[in-house]
Amino acid sequence: MKRYFIYLSYDGTRYHGWQIQPNGISVQETLQISLSKILRVELPVVGAGRTDSGVHARVMVAHFDCEQSVDCRQLAYRLNRILPRDIAVYSVRNVPSEVHARFSALSRTYHYYVHTRKDPFCRHYSCELHYNIDFTLMNEAATHLLEVSDFGAFCKAHTDVKTTICNVSEARWIQDNDYCWHFRISANRFLRNMVRAVVGTLIEVGRHRITISDFDSIIAGRNRSAAGESMPGNALFLENIQYGF
Repeated sequence: MKRYFIYLSYDGTRYHGWQIQPNGISVQETLQISLSKILRVELPVVGAGRTDSGVHARVMVAHFDCEQSVDCRQLAYRLNRILPRDIAVYSVRNVPSEVHARFSALSRTYHYYVHTRKDPFCRHYSCELHYNIDFTLMNEAATHLLEVSDFGAFCKAHTDVKTTICNVSEARWIQDNDYCWHFRISANRFLRNMVRAVVGTLIEVGRHRITISDFDSIIAGRNRSAAGESMPGNALFLENIQYGF
């Protein structure tokens, strides 16, 4: 049995997230159907993580196992021929059988995009903010995310996660132009809805509705209802996944 990594990207607008859903189209299901058509055998694919409904990925990694040898370049080409235009395969790579798309990942990076004035070309992939924002203060608060390990305050309620411990290695707001910014956050793992909840809470800091001390208390309290609102998914991108090979 041989294992292969598929490197892909997708526009998540019309999908109910990465993971297969009983009542909605998902990226995982779409990829599996296309792969099985080409290789003429049903092959499940395992993703490096989950993205929620409407969330995008510039880089997603998935693996599948197959008894037959695969021409990686040819498979990538054929997948792109039959996949919808909002999913693109960059490459297919043979990897050691013990390497796992999810569990072997060392870190993941997300970007959340915001803009502070009306722009018709931002509306699909960025969140428009209709109030004054103190990005300097938000960046100060973001540094505190590097000093904690338990992110239960930003985890969607009633999920089946065994632990809310995450190791955040980067968290900062970056200015792209006069009115566009993005929040960049990297960690070894992320909880469901975590990035959008973190951004929503940081924006409360940026609006001067809560202090940095309040922000710290929210984290320490591990109570999702005390944190800020979950921001819209259309502005969130899974930007990168890093492995040790």
